[in-house]
Amino acid sequence: MMKLYYATGTCALASHIALEESGAEYSTVKISFATNEQRSPEYLAINPKGRVPSLVTDGGILTETPAMLAYIAQSFPKARLAPIDDPFGFAEVQAFNSYLCSTVHINHAHRPRASRWADDPAAIEAMKKKVPETMAACFELIESKMMKGPWVMGDSYTICDPYLFTIAGWLEGDSVDPARFPKVKAHRDHMMERPAVRKVLAAEKG
Repeated sequence: MMKLYYATGTCALASHIALEESGAEYSTVKISFATNEQRSPEYLAINPKGRVPSLVTDGGILTETPAMLAYIAQSFPKARLAPIDDPFGFAEVQAFNSYLCSTVHINHAHRPRASRWADDPAAIEAMKKKVPETMAACFELIESKMMKGPWVMGDSYTICDPYLFTIAGWLEGDSVDPARFPKVKAHRDHMMERPAVRKVLAAEKG
């Protein structure tokens, strides 16, 4: 059985949803950021980066959301969470998820975690003020060029969808109105109709 370490309000939600969609047997462990549990010796022994998510598997421990999502899709092919038999199609999935991880998530992080990049208070405030602009620019690109619709990759639900759903859920907190992006907003509504999504959201609130 796999074990997912997560914290609420983080990108770990994407892997949590993917695990539920896959039909995998798994358990979860909630990490409290409020008590800095991610920096505890016990958790650092699992993930030396001190971040979530982490996924304990029979083969070892995985970190980084794109890698975990790909592993889940490849480990449970019957769930059809990615076109794993199509090299180009799978690369497209990886490209989208990599953009979310390496660009969109980093832009978002400049608001709550600007101190990672600067010590000067003025620089930190400048980074925070830039976030609505950079996040909106990312989602304009996703809306107009990257998302095929109704799901990210077109007619088929993939591991891109819980990841987009997760990060799009941060828009309001970043002072970006989701209504600016009708396809992304419709995608959120479609995701909320999925039983696995509702189940995971309820579990993370519990």
